[in-house]
Amino acid sequence: MAWNSRVSHVAPFRVMHLLEMAQAREAAGHDVIHLEVGEPDFATPEPIIAAGQQALAFGKTRYTPAAGLPALREAIAGHYAEHFNAEVDPSRILVTPGASGALLLASQLLVESGDRVLMADPNYPCNRHFMALAGAEIDAVSVGRESGWQLDADLINRHWRDQTRLAMLASPSNPTGHTLSAEQLTQVLDAVARRSGEVIVDEIYQGLNYDDVPLSATSLSSEAFVVNSFSKYFGMTGWRLGWLIAPERAVEPLTRLAQNVFLAASTPSQYAALAAFTPECRAILEQRREILAKRRQVLLDGLAQLSLAPDLPPQGAFYVWLDISRYSHDSQAFCERLLEEENVAITPGIDFAVRGGEHHVRIAFTNNVARLEEAVARMARFVERL
Repeated sequence: MAWNSRVSHVAPFRVMHLLEMAQAREAAGHDVIHLEVGEPDFATPEPIIAAGQQALAFGKTRYTPAAGLPALREAIAGHYAEHFNAEVDPSRILVTPGASGALLLASQLLVESGDRVLMADPNYPCNRHFMALAGAEIDAVSVGRESGWQLDADLINRHWRDQTRLAMLASPSNPTGHTLSAEQLTQVLDAVARRSGEVIVDEIYQGLNYDDVPLSATSLSSEAFVVNSFSKYFGMTGWRLGWLIAPERAVEPLTRLAQNVFLAASTPSQYAALAAFTPECRAILEQRREILAKRRQVLLDGLAQLSLAPDLPPQGAFYVWLDISRYSHDSQAFCERLLEEENVAITPGIDFAVRGGEHHVRIAFTNNVARLEEAVARMARFVERL
């Protein structure tokens, strides 16, 4: 049987292969340090768990409206008003099964065969794959220190074509952890608007900022499509809940899509997420952000001793993007050898970059300080042998 040809554009997520290898080594008795998967070692905050348990106990298990629980949409709108000085009508917010559900809706609405989409390279691979499955061609624009590892207005002006429909940004980004300033983001929004294009801003790691104040595109424009998630800052990875903020003109067709594609997001998860915006939960989340900031510094200091520190430290998320070209031009082999010889699991750059991924790796500072220090010591032994 012949499968849909668009599926051939979806590459395997190689980090999952590394994870399977790491788990097999653990099962064999090895002490593996996990720095490969984008999921910190924190449990979901207790207020959220308690709210989810209460929802189940009270029988809150029936469908919600396709766009989400009205109270949750209002809470999300309140979050933007309080923390980003942005007026977002709750009617513009669609609650989705993870940020992936939001990306699915946006991609199906905004692009079709023959359209082109601009993205930074490196980028989160699923962003490319969602657009490719909708029939679009991806123009992966190489970024580096000169643009702050971001797709800026200058790059958009240079790479926009007649067929370009959309530019997709991410701030903070995965895998580099870099952010866009308000000035940079405004310039991007203006550059795309002059071409009558659309913008999606991936804000999934919003709140996990260390060197700057968290920013949202909702503060700058009511026309951008903004994707966010309860997974990263709010610590709800397995609850599978996200949201999409859309221009008013797009709400009706997006709601129709949601009704048909996934009907509604998980009801218990939505009730649980209401507790994410309470002062009690916010205090826990900010404490965790401070812990991640300390971990980031420990990792950066250790990598500097190995002459592997990045040229521009990450300002957000929980990743460090490293150039390993002095040691290897095969990031997959580098990561597999590091795992087999020193039991440290990190991610090959070929998962994220169309060009240059073979000599980059991503390290997630999602483990505690003692484990990060041990990982750096093991990496030091490893690179000495290369």
